[in-house]
Amino acid sequence: MSNDLISVSNVGYQINGNVILEDVSFIIKRREITTIIGPNGAGKSTLVGIISGLVDSYSGHVKRHQTLKIGYLPQKIHLNSLLPISVKDFLSLPIQQSDADILRALKSTGVEYLASRSIHTLSGGELQRVLLARTTLGEPDLLILDEPTAGVDVTGESDMYKLISDLKSKLNCGVLIVSHELHLVMSQTDQVLCLNKHLCCSGQPSMVQKHPEFLALFGQQNNETLAVYQHQHNHEHDLAGCTLEHKD
Repeated sequence: MSNDLISVSNVGYQINGNVILEDVSFIIKRREITTIIGPNGAGKSTLVGIISGLVDSYSGHVKRHQTLKIGYLPQKIHLNSLLPISVKDFLSLPIQQSDADILRALKSTGVEYLASRSIHTLSGGELQRVLLARTTLGEPDLLILDEPTAGVDVTGESDMYKLISDLKSKLNCGVLIVSHELHLVMSQTDQVLCLNKHLCCSGQPSMVQKHPEFLALFGQQNNETLAVYQHQHNHEHDLAGCTLEHKD
């Protein structure tokens, strides 16, 4: 498979004449982490929906690799508290999975000990690791993670981003993250997409943090506190992800 997993070209989206996205273009590659940042209402979740095939009627073009499989972690998941279900059974929905594959997935995110627990008893951090494990089932080529640290405490946020990076390396996939945690994003990503209905700026974190539109959105003081990771590109990158198959 080519290293180019998804190519987004001049994508736009409107609702009742209101512009949600306009002229957005970028490429998501295997073995790289791409992170979308931007203020509320910037169109981040809509863009993720378009990329993953959950939103249609957009302008422009999204080209997906012919055999692309996507593992998707949504920003919110609604679980019926009246429905008793173990972590293991949850990971078998909607597609039946073998016990071995489920335990392997849970082990990859460090929560194999939760297999028999009720999913309703998990902490925020435990639930996010279970959901992340779920995305690795089916050997996806791309993980799409919408706010993967939602409900995770401050200490656990850094661990979660490190885990995502480790999964990328182990599973030889690409990763697309939507996040508002600038300091963690800048330390763990290869490509930053700064979105505010249009693509304000994009590139390596060290370049994006100096861009005038980034500074206008997030402020110079905030920028100065970012722990920007000077990512070296003289080595290989790798990755992982409920599975959606797309064929163009």
